[in-house]
Amino acid sequence: MPEQSPTPSMSARPFAPLVQRIIEEATVEQERILKIDHFLNHRIEPVFMEQLGRAMAERLAPYTPDLLLTAEASGIAPALATAFVLGIPLVYAKKYSPNVEAPALSRLVPSPTKGGTTRLVVAARYLPAGARVAIVDDFLANGKTALALTELVQDAGATTVAAGFLVEKLFQHGRAELAARGVPIIALAQVERLEAGRVIMVAEG
Repeated sequence: MPEQSPTPSMSARPFAPLVQRIIEEATVEQERILKIDHFLNHRIEPVFMEQLGRAMAERLAPYTPDLLLTAEASGIAPALATAFVLGIPLVYAKKYSPNVEAPALSRLVPSPTKGGTTRLVVAARYLPAGARVAIVDDFLANGKTALALTELVQDAGATTVAAGFLVEKLFQHGRAELAARGVPIIALAQVERLEAGRVIMVAEG
């Protein structure tokens, strides 16, 4: 069972520069899709990503992870920035042409928005038994990808010590299954709801 945060107040603290950019720059589609891909997960700003990595690393450091795990492809940039600051390796689960050396660990992830499923695959030797693993990804929405990653960690005989996300969409309830497994959750910014084309952040009260 993952241990609880030694500094819960720090883990829960939003990262103000990210919150502000979401409020000022995000676009909303169909009252459920938040688009910030112009600076986060399509066009990437290296300096801002480095700042996000430092903020995430500060919040993950108390959990003393041995390595970070993310999913291809949009999780790689924030996870790499975080891993660089922490000075630990990053492993990413492949989902595009996911051919890896055997033995491999895999999970199918359903996509409620796109339909169908995606297979996440990691070569077993990159998730050593007994490792303390922190998950890092760009978004926590329905939580299916994050849950699959924690299951890969469990299959490897390792432990998920925390899961960190740049943005959490609270209205999609993705944290429920992670919390039920005792995984501490960190989010640099939390979206309460999307309303009339606006993004309502938790930080707005």
